[in-house]
Amino acid sequence: MELNGRPQTCEIAPGANLLHVLRELRQFSVKLGCETGDCGSCTVLLDGEPVNSCVVAAARAHGHQVTTLEGLLDDPLMKDLQARMVAEAAIQCGYCSPGLMISLYAHIKAGGSADEAVLREALTGNLCRCTGYVKPLAAAAAVATERRGGTS
Repeated sequence: MELNGRPQTCEIAPGANLLHVLRELRQFSVKLGCETGDCGSCTVLLDGEPVNSCVVAAARAHGHQVTTLEGLLDDPLMKDLQARMVAEAAIQCGYCSPGLMISLYAHIKAGGSADEAVLREALTGNLCRCTGYVKPLAAAAAVATERRGGTS
């Protein structure tokens, strides 16, 4: 697979999920949460689309691009999103933050709307028990609006 822009080879056990392989490869932003695809703590990009890595067979990544938060740290959009999340105090315990950030990044990168209802839809696969989503949504809306030239 290509992991964060670099070729990566690894041996995987039969039935291994992508989450565990990524953790073995020291991608610690990928969090172990529910392991049923319900919480979004393990969200990564697979060929640019957000997926819950806990329910993706590791073998499915063969020949594909996998991007974790570590792989986006130098991306200008991710930098803007991180800065806005900090400015809005949108991160509390931080456990869900990488998954939230990946989902919001994918939404905004695809030209997604800054409309709150649309942003909430983009986060339907990400559970957060600390923030109530208000501040992360405000941060994402601000970045999406800026990227669209000041129009939501």
